[in-house]
Amino acid sequence: MKREQFSSSLGFILAAAGSAVGIGNLVAFPVMASKNGGAAFLIIYAIFVFFVCLPVMLAEMSLGRHTRQNPLGAYTEIGQNRAWRTVGWLSVITPFMIGVFYLVITVWIAGYLGKAMMGQLDLLADPAGFDVFINSNELFVYMAIVVGLTFLILQGGVKKGIEKATTVLMPTLFVMLIALVVYVLTLDNAMLGVKFFLVPDFSKINGNVLNGALAQAFFSLSLAMGILITYGSYIQKNNNIVSAGKMVAALSLLVACCSGLLILPAAFSFNPDIEISELSESSIGMIFMFLPKIFLALQADIGYFGASFIASFFFLLVFFAAMTSLVSIIEVPVASIMDGKGLSRRKALYSLGGAMIVLAMISALSFGRVDWLSNILSYGGNPKSFFALIYDMFYETILPLNGLLLCLFVIYRWKKQNLDAEMIEGNPGFAGSFLQKYVNFSLGTFIPVILAIIFVNTVLTIYFGYNMLTVFFSYIGFN
Repeated sequence: MKREQFSSSLGFILAAAGSAVGIGNLVAFPVMASKNGGAAFLIIYAIFVFFVCLPVMLAEMSLGRHTRQNPLGAYTEIGQNRAWRTVGWLSVITPFMIGVFYLVITVWIAGYLGKAMMGQLDLLADPAGFDVFINSNELFVYMAIVVGLTFLILQGGVKKGIEKATTVLMPTLFVMLIALVVYVLTLDNAMLGVKFFLVPDFSKINGNVLNGALAQAFFSLSLAMGILITYGSYIQKNNNIVSAGKMVAALSLLVACCSGLLILPAAFSFNPDIEISELSESSIGMIFMFLPKIFLALQADIGYFGASFIASFFFLLVFFAAMTSLVSIIEVPVASIMDGKGLSRRKALYSLGGAMIVLAMISALSFGRVDWLSNILSYGGNPKSFFALIYDMFYETILPLNGLLLCLFVIYRWKKQNLDAEMIEGNPGFAGSFLQKYVNFSLGTFIPVILAIIFVNTVLTIYFGYNMLTVFFSYIGFN
């Protein structure tokens, strides 16, 4: 069967950007920046994006285009042994399991969007409202809607499904984001939030902040999920991979910056005396518990309908970001089933979708509704739900391991010269450039070391309650 392809480089860029621009960019990043030095954190984040993450991104895209395969097929074709095939399986199972909990979060966002459109801001702002909603039967109605939309996009294939959807959703998302930023900056006390975000404070930079900035950069670009290998396999041979990679990284960074100019000014307009420590560290806490209070407070200034419109506008923005990421995550195992088993796209979607929906429903029941699912395991000194177990195991732990194995595979199994040849195709000026030398050097030296440290520290922190980096940086006085 002929390999599907994006119709243009722009189609790929928007699809890859849709994968990269998710909940973490829109919500988690602004709070991390505000608590960790503002523009100082932003500068460090940008350095990590272009000097650590971009080489990994280019390696994934090149591997996909060269093999015209999903991650399992790519590792199997070049690796030629059982060990690398196992790594390929890991690169397919990981996005499948990440898709399970990401589906649940997308359903929550859809639910809040629906309630905002119905003007139920008082329910959204109620401190107990979130727990009530996620444990209600109404949740499964929204799950059916999200699953239906995701299936509709994916069954259209690469050009008529993924590319068509992202060429509509991503430009709309950017316009909506800019419009919200412009509006929020007109509110009273908004400039206090701008100050917290844009004024650098390098005194707050320490070892934990550096680790957090790198993890945020790595994960926000959808690296090591197999997404960019799969999307790379759909890129035309004459497209410039290097330029496309730079553009995706730049768009992800731009969205993070704009979201900082949205979330922080909105928080200070709600309460000019707010302490930064009051802001939630998690995307979930910020979206579902803190921001609804701001929307409810807007009623005093712009009325019931105005506040409901702004809330709906925001949740639609976040929903678009979540949907584009969810589609890209699920496409990885779908492509693997299609390539490996020779199934049609529709049959692959039915088989994978059924399993994913069952696991998502189990995850959705693990927030107190079913006791044994809510306390399925205990590690690191904390009881864990089924949802938390999936998140910790696949998103937090296996992703950096996948990144480490990818670097080793590309440089030491596929070889540097083959990576160079693939990036030069469609971009002759890349040959002999500084970027070419830097990509080869970084992927073969310090990037695998960094990812190995993150992996080991994550395992120690989550499962044993021991943060190796905190202890190390405290020992050397950089805390």
